[in-house]
Amino acid sequence: MDIALFSPSSLFADDDDSTSNEDEAKETNENHVERAHKFPGMDVVVREFSFHQLNANLLWPGTFGFAEWIVEHRSWIEGRRCIELGRQVLLLMIGTGALAIFLRKLFQLDITTSDYNDQEIEDNISYNCRINGITPALPHIKHTWGDAFPIAKPNWDLVIASDILLYVKQYPNLIKTLSFLLKSYKLKDNSTAPLMNNQEAGACSKLPRPSFLMSWRRRIGKEDESLFFTGCEDAGLDVEHFGSRVYCINPREKNINKEN
Repeated sequence: MDIALFSPSSLFADDDDSTSNEDEAKETNENHVERAHKFPGMDVVVREFSFHQLNANLLWPGTFGFAEWIVEHRSWIEGRRCIELGRQVLLLMIGTGALAIFLRKLFQLDITTSDYNDQEIEDNISYNCRINGITPALPHIKHTWGDAFPIAKPNWDLVIASDILLYVKQYPNLIKTLSFLLKSYKLKDNSTAPLMNNQEAGACSKLPRPSFLMSWRRRIGKEDESLFFTGCEDAGLDVEHFGSRVYCINPREKNINKEN
């Protein structure tokens, strides 16, 4: 995997990272530190890597903004079968499962975590599940974007992720994985999430099945950012901006598999 040659601290200059209790942070061993992070309505205790070759040692502020947006639109999410994609950029991987843990605790959401093919990251997500009272741990899939997906016929109707568009060179691999997950879904009855009122949904009245729901709050060049959205469209995926830097990406109707 290519190395991202920039400082992650430069991505957060204007973010108010007041969601973690730094005074309560404690070292669990020389490799990890635990912090209590404030999510909407609850604290989630997260063990982060003090140092890992794939880790930037911080839970990104965009995660909390996305969590707030999801709570405001909870009827879009409830009842879905979901997989969360972890960000896969060398030196910028978190490997905590924090958003997935929050969604399971708040909504009892059927959610699977996925991250770079690394056993230490999987073990850390499992640990975070346990210390937040989720037993057994959430299902987890080790998968590197662009590689063959370890499940031949996945059938999640919702894919979610936060702040994963940082490294432009990974866009083709991410789009390849997204296309496989979204186009593998078997649509049974043209079902959608419950209808939203106009105030809730803005320009969108329903969340299609399947969909990729993504929050992207980082600051990179608009030309670089547009490469991802253009790449999605070239791959047969439609892109819609819901506002608040939240995007919905789903396969065009002709690309959706349907069960008889």
